[in-house]
Amino acid sequence: MQKIAAIDIGSNAIRMIVGRVTDSWEVELLENIRLPVRLGQDVFTMGKLQETTIQQAVEAFQHFRRVADDFEVTRVRAIATSAMREASNGYILTDRIQQTAKIEIEVISGDEEARLIHRAVSDAIKLNGKRAVLIDIGGGSVEVTLSENGNIVSTESYNMGTVRLLKKLDGHKESGLSFFNNPNRPFALLVREYAEAARKRIDLEIGKEKIDLCIGTGGNVEELGKLRQKLLKQSSSEILRMSELQELIERINDLSVKDRIRKLKLRPDRADVILPAAIVLQLIAHETGAKQIQIPNVGLKDGLLAEIADELARGPQLPRREQVWSSATRLGNKYGFDAEHSTLAAKLAGQLFDQSKELHRLDEEERLLLEIGALLHDIGHFINTLDHDKHGYYVLKANSLIGLNVRQQEIVANLVRYHRKFPPTLEDTGFKSLPPADRLIVTKLCALLRLADGMDISHTQHVRSLALTKKKKRWELNIQGRGDLLLERWGLNKRRSLFQEIFGVELEIT
Repeated sequence: MQKIAAIDIGSNAIRMIVGRVTDSWEVELLENIRLPVRLGQDVFTMGKLQETTIQQAVEAFQHFRRVADDFEVTRVRAIATSAMREASNGYILTDRIQQTAKIEIEVISGDEEARLIHRAVSDAIKLNGKRAVLIDIGGGSVEVTLSENGNIVSTESYNMGTVRLLKKLDGHKESGLSFFNNPNRPFALLVREYAEAARKRIDLEIGKEKIDLCIGTGGNVEELGKLRQKLLKQSSSEILRMSELQELIERINDLSVKDRIRKLKLRPDRADVILPAAIVLQLIAHETGAKQIQIPNVGLKDGLLAEIADELARGPQLPRREQVWSSATRLGNKYGFDAEHSTLAAKLAGQLFDQSKELHRLDEEERLLLEIGALLHDIGHFINTLDHDKHGYYVLKANSLIGLNVRQQEIVANLVRYHRKFPPTLEDTGFKSLPPADRLIVTKLCALLRLADGMDISHTQHVRSLALTKKKKRWELNIQGRGDLLLERWGLNKRRSLFQEIFGVELEIT
């Protein structure tokens, strides 16, 4: 049985979890460590890490290395979130850790953070058939994720993390006094005023449909569940009613940080941030209309550990088709795409891919990227029909597709960029920045996407089926559907040149 470990480098603490992968590919937890290294304290005030903080983090990883060796861990993954994303000298820390502890750090996006948390939550709570909002309160950011039937449909990251709020509000001065010491501006009110700016965005994202579950994650949320038991004399720490959350906010706000440590037995690095965490949780949960918040006591590190176990069990996994398709459809709707045309283009592109494997020799990952590129190829029309290919590229660069990594999304963005007019060119910095292997993938997939788009050039969905077959000296594309299809054949003849050039064959349209 293999031992694996996951490390979460947050803004308020660094956490490590160790597990054993059983013969049935389940994970048994062996160790759970939290070290109070507050990277966000430096980053959210100065924009970089101080040497003392870097040294603390290095020492933490040296300890993790010893733990991993003691447990005979065979695979370790370490991921960093908000503070490391923003630290101007974060590369110094990653290099030092690599040199001293032999552990490589991956700095992940807010979307990837939300996806891994969603993974952990879905293992703990049944999300199928439910519309759920997941609220993760971190030290640097807050991730709000909307999940429908077990798939993420949207996720937003807000700069309202507890350490960030603490530093931002404490750093302001008013009449020469810190906000904390001004009795006319209590801290709880200041947090609400700061967080209010995000309320409308959150309300718009959640929409008017009923929310079945409101789920809270993060160390502060888990601590609020424990305070529910301790202060409110409730039996469970895994739910928190909105009325109880309000009562906890009032009771915490009445105590100084020293009294929270002494009377509530909170750790010092928890006592100062739990109030902003509770207020932000209340603000967002209120927008969902939920009466209570479920606390599954899992987080980023748990989702990462589960993903490591999956990779050991089944090898590298393809992106979840349902997840990626759901995210892409939501993005298309956001930018007013022609759903019927785009869906047909994606279907035809998939068929072309399947029937031309002898030529392109790509696999199922590239097939999915082609379909998503076809689904979103006209998204740039939202900005302007003129040069909508370029506008679509910018939209894809500015919006994440949940379930795709950065490399995969770059490929999709380039497919949208080159679905018409000129073929991919090294004169374009976006295409030139791709690795050579990915440039070839983009060019091959563009050849297929242009044909798929050309089969519905009129946006009237006349083509019903296609057959791409190899003849003696050429390939033949036959289309069937409603009407004479003269316009569609004309469109295909205009768009076949890249197919012929990249694959070195003649293509006849029939």
